[in-house]
Amino acid sequence: MTAPQHVSSHLDDLALSPDTIHYNLPPAQLYEAALDRDEGVLAANGPLVVRTDPHTGRSPDDRFLVRDESVADTINWGDVNRPTDRATFNHLHRRMAEYAAGRSLFVKDLYAGWEETHRMPVRVITEKAWHSLFAHNMFVRPDDEVPADFAPGFTVLDLCEFKADPERDNTNSEAAIFIDLEQRLVLIGGTHYAGEIKKSIFSVLNYMLPEDDVLPMHCSANKGPDGETAVFFGLSGTGKTTLSTDEGRALIGDDEHAWSDTGVYNFEGGCYAKMIDITPESEPEIYETTEQFGTILENVIVDPETREPDFSDASITRNTRGSYPLHALSNVAADGQGPHPSHLLFLTYDAFGVLPPLSELTPEQAMYHFLSGYTAKVAGTERGVRTPKATFSACFGEPFMVRPPVEYAELLAKKMQRHNADCWLVNTGLTGGPYGTGHRIDLTHTRAMVDAVLSDALTDAPRTEHDVFGVSIPQSVPNVPTPLLHPRQTWDDPAAYDEQAQTLAEMFADHFEPFVDHVPDAVAAAGPQPHTVLS
Repeated sequence: MTAPQHVSSHLDDLALSPDTIHYNLPPAQLYEAALDRDEGVLAANGPLVVRTDPHTGRSPDDRFLVRDESVADTINWGDVNRPTDRATFNHLHRRMAEYAAGRSLFVKDLYAGWEETHRMPVRVITEKAWHSLFAHNMFVRPDDEVPADFAPGFTVLDLCEFKADPERDNTNSEAAIFIDLEQRLVLIGGTHYAGEIKKSIFSVLNYMLPEDDVLPMHCSANKGPDGETAVFFGLSGTGKTTLSTDEGRALIGDDEHAWSDTGVYNFEGGCYAKMIDITPESEPEIYETTEQFGTILENVIVDPETREPDFSDASITRNTRGSYPLHALSNVAADGQGPHPSHLLFLTYDAFGVLPPLSELTPEQAMYHFLSGYTAKVAGTERGVRTPKATFSACFGEPFMVRPPVEYAELLAKKMQRHNADCWLVNTGLTGGPYGTGHRIDLTHTRAMVDAVLSDALTDAPRTEHDVFGVSIPQSVPNVPTPLLHPRQTWDDPAAYDEQAQTLAEMFADHFEPFVDHVPDAVAAAGPQPHTVLS
């Protein structure tokens, strides 16, 4: 498709002078271009298979935001949001424009967000055809042709083969992810990992939307037959995608959403799921997408003769990924939206075996645990990790939260109160002891607990308060063994449980210390209480 004049003019404004502009090519033509250009290979049943090594995940140390007067006092500067100046950004922009001169570029005009009031028009410019297909999958596609008056609210320029020079360009490495909120431009270079495209725009929305009283969320969401909506927060490995994929509930989305005055809406038009060890039995709906045209498989090994994928092969990375449009799944919310949520679920993998598998949080506890964003890594997940390692990520997505975390927590509390949403802490990790002794909570029991929450079966259920963490534990849940609900009862040595509970409580307290002076006293006091005498 020939690029409209307003697109060509916009590229001129960006100082881009490509030889060819491929504008809004459909998936079939992007497949052809990717294969013609040796960007990937065709898998047996239709997906496009590509490699992104050596970058098989995000490059957080290479991400910078332009610091100027307009944003200097509103961004949570530090190791997550690293500052750069506009001169450095403009210099990198010029270098990338010089690199792009005379090349072919692929341009996609799309949207971030299903709700029309707050959705943002996004223009994605790439040098790889498969990156343009990734954008087509992951952002919201126009219903018909792109409107003639389409004006990008933000532009992503991804020139993955361009390599930055740290000494010349003031970067940390050959990779560079630079965001200029004032110029509404993202520059990506030196990495083929497609996730940088979607996460950069997620970061932008995380900055912009709170100004309109809209809460951006790193979460999955689904809704029941009556429209009742549930939101699942959780870090990697906690079961966010698994638990929100439910044959009885329509999936709104699996990763990025917002809570506006009208309800919850998905930012994305697709999913970017982990593929390692996936089987038809473990994740049937997601597995089906690996046999469909339009899916992109990143860093998945395929047989050189049959082109059958081997999802158990982690020789490139364990972070193998699949990108596919939402309509590739059988049970999704067609409009990408849901009413105000009735239930919020904070998912955590507690490798210490301390937290109850299900507990309800007060509004103050919800704010405390939202700011904590706790989960745990176990031995074998990272080099050098021999014992469980506590991980805290504010708002369950700190790498993408541009503003101070307390701002998001306050907005969450306000919306919970306004719309009468309850909040539950769900431990999908261990029981009966810490890693090495305990065992993972059975998924069927976790699903039964989630089902009980979503069906309001626990509204009037008798409760017990946890001695250290203060959370409210239902005394019984349908189809769940009662002893499982009370973790101390599952340990052979209750005294060892007491000691481990105190240790974890101290970890929480240490992590929360920077927030104490920025939240109400009731929130600061809503966390676990170390040195409590257990019974």
